[in-house]
Amino acid sequence: MDRAAFNGDGLLPAVIQQWDTGEVLMLGWMDREAMRRTLTEGRVTFWSRSRQEYWRKGDTSGHAQYVREAALDCDGDTLLVRVDQVGVACHTGTRTCFDGDPLEVVAGHAPA
Repeated sequence: MDRAAFNGDGLLPAVIQQWDTGEVLMLGWMDREAMRRTLTEGRVTFWSRSRQEYWRKGDTSGHAQYVREAALDCDGDTLLVRVDQVGVACHTGTRTCFDGDPLEVVAGHAPA
């Protein structure tokens, strides 16, 4: 945890990924305490920027995230948490927060 580089608000983005499929489920924010709880309690805890309080994913919805692995990126400013997701991850009721608004892109191709 000492390598974690929190932003000016004392927060770190946490990418949440399904551990066995690699599916990206959501992104949340953690302060040092939320990160400590996540790494030591086996369940994902976030800091709610809007409510200004901690929330453990699934405590009210039943859609819990059980921690399997965690890693900081090379700069220490983003946390990847690989979880076993029970139920949906998104508050809208979808499996992932990233399946509701696909954007049009120009596909790039690696050189042969």
